[in-house]
Amino acid sequence: MSSAPPSTEHLSPIKSEAKQQLFGSCWSCRLVSGGGLLAAGAYVYMQARNTMRLGGPTSLGTVVMIAFAAGLGSWGVVVIADPVGKATKKA
Repeated sequence: MSSAPPSTEHLSPIKSEAKQQLFGSCWSCRLVSGGGLLAAGAYVYMQARNTMRLGGPTSLGTVVMIAFAAGLGSWGVVVIADPVGKATKKA
């Protein structure tokens, strides 16, 4: 009895492909955000290294900081490289 809800495809001016890509083809956006993530990873890593350099014992918190810094750096490289945007489907 009730009709189906209207489809949102014709209401949205953004193509469905553009919705899937976070930054689309905006090279400067990827560089700024990826560079910020790399810088944040470098900062967290240097703070962990400073703790170890002062002669403090290497605790679990320091190890977690280094792992988190590696994750931030990896995320920055992925945002800059954009491997998902370059992939093509083979139908």
